[in-house]
Amino acid sequence: MTTHKIALIPGDGIGTAVTEAAVAVARAAGAVLETTTFPWSCDHYLQTGKMMPEDGIETLRGFDAIFLGAVGWPAKVPDSVSLHGLLLPIRKAFVQYANIRPHRLLPGVEGPLKTRDFDILCIRENTEGEYSGAGGRVHVGTPDEVAVETSIFTRAGVERIIRFGFEQAMRRRGKLASVTKSNAQKYSMVFWDEITDRLAAEYPQVEVTHYHIDAMCARMVMAPESLDVVVASNLFGDILTDLGAAIQGGLGFAASANINPDRSAPSMFEPVHGSAPDIAHLGIANPMAAIWSVAMMLDHLGEAATAARIMAAMEAVTAQGIGTVPGRDKTDDITKAVLAALEGKA
Repeated sequence: MTTHKIALIPGDGIGTAVTEAAVAVARAAGAVLETTTFPWSCDHYLQTGKMMPEDGIETLRGFDAIFLGAVGWPAKVPDSVSLHGLLLPIRKAFVQYANIRPHRLLPGVEGPLKTRDFDILCIRENTEGEYSGAGGRVHVGTPDEVAVETSIFTRAGVERIIRFGFEQAMRRRGKLASVTKSNAQKYSMVFWDEITDRLAAEYPQVEVTHYHIDAMCARMVMAPESLDVVVASNLFGDILTDLGAAIQGGLGFAASANINPDRSAPSMFEPVHGSAPDIAHLGIANPMAAIWSVAMMLDHLGEAATAARIMAAMEAVTAQGIGTVPGRDKTDDITKAVLAALEGKA
């Protein structure tokens, strides 16, 4: 069997627990993983002044994939430091421009909506846009202080993420929803709309619909079953996928992949939920999002059958009501249930 070299960055808070659970499930499902753990985190920052070493990116470059648990501990380190010191540099350095987040209800999970019949794949631009980091502050601390944050949208960046969205729609139900706010942002978002329309001519099989971000938020609540693939900018995709997590039962089920589509560098996989400092010491973190993320990682690495086994085990466990209510079940108990399901003992 193929051995995959995986860089593990458990990070902060519950990241350590859910990473351990995800790796255990991957190995039990048959994946052969050669893992190396890196202690890069807010604690590492407090000890060294850096979220990761100067050669961190080059160190990670030699791995087949990166698995990240969680980053952030605002009481210790500002989020603006932890995010820009670890997560965003990895995404940008390895051109992981496609952030993929699936939203659907697992069996036995009760979402807040009337319907269960939805399966949405959100595609978020991951390396530029509103999170480009272009801007600055002057006259800091004075009445004349000015802060400027500039969004950067390049033709190459916008075209490749929208094309990626079209390709995903071709593999699914043939529907693509492109999300902007072009009625208010008449440069960047009109630019996005124009590129979407131009690319649509290359994919006549795909039904394309344009939505403004506010209208899309309403549609995800009122008619999520009408959506298939949703593609959006960095900021809008970030917002929509938290809403997607809510309608699928909570952040404990929200998985994600940061993909380098041409595979010229490693991709990174992570649960969406963050470090959750308030529950980090309680042992009640739901590992389902991390387990789902590790399944996405294995699928990306060519282990589709192993990924499918993991998803089937998760669904068998949630169908029994295990891990479906936030905070009710221990992390270890949920993990043990998934491992038992993999062994056919569920």
